[in-house]
Amino acid sequence: MATNSTDLDSLATALYVTVHDLIKEHPDLAPWRPKVGFRPDLTDAELVTLAVMQGMLGYVSEHRWPRYAGKHLRHLFPYQPKQPGYNKRLHAATSLMRTLARLLAERTSIWSDKVWVVDSTPVECARSRETVKRPDLAGWAEYGYCASHSRFFWGLRLHLVCTLQGLPVAWALTGAKADERETLIDLLAATPDLRAARPGQTLIADKNYYPRDFESQLREQGLGLLRPRRKGETKRPGAALLRPLRQIIESINQTFKAQLNLERHGGRTPQGVCARITQRILALTAAIWHNDQIQAPVLRSLTAYDH
Repeated sequence: MATNSTDLDSLATALYVTVHDLIKEHPDLAPWRPKVGFRPDLTDAELVTLAVMQGMLGYVSEHRWPRYAGKHLRHLFPYQPKQPGYNKRLHAATSLMRTLARLLAERTSIWSDKVWVVDSTPVECARSRETVKRPDLAGWAEYGYCASHSRFFWGLRLHLVCTLQGLPVAWALTGAKADERETLIDLLAATPDLRAARPGQTLIADKNYYPRDFESQLREQGLGLLRPRRKGETKRPGAALLRPLRQIIESINQTFKAQLNLERHGGRTPQGVCARITQRILALTAAIWHNDQIQAPVLRSLTAYDH
């Protein structure tokens, strides 16, 4: 894999400065540490920046990434932690990365978009039966079916709420059999500030988000739903707009899977999976944020940063 580009360096520099300032302004964001003891040689801002670069460059191996970073990224990170220390720090920074993804998203020009797309996508965690029996994920991960690709899988589902440009607004990880509609309602209930700031927000979803009582719950929260007509239903408004917009949802999922290696996360524990999925969401958010800052023509493009 080639060394990092100037474009990736510029994103890393801008991200580090912004994260450093945010943590300085809000010290409660950083993972807890005792007041007395050793200070880490790699700061939290450097750790987050390094994690985003790992996601951008597509390194999924816990052992290859420290070797690559130690050889090619010394000019940005003079101190490079070993693999066990890096993973331990990354797990502890899950909450920090999640909060930073929200704060970066709020700083984009598309945060206030009036249309969201919602969907869920499989996050496979194992394939062989023996592997399924071993991980600590058993009990949370489970067998599910992906209708888009006509396949069964063992793992989780990532439920996403994004803008039309692919900026993650809210997300949740559930078992593979979790109901998409119930998860969306719970996700919206957990983020009341999002709804309160956007009266009349429109959600675009597939035809699985269909019961009338579900739509009634959305309307009670001031949200409208645009989805394809199911067999036997009368014609729904906005049907002409759905076909091109549905492709946007699939394209966002493809960005996560093909470019950010969503299903090659390598997590074997709930904490490990959450850290790695949050890392990828932060990476996409950081790319969109930076592209927005430099006024790039395509906000969700990772091409300048993946080599």
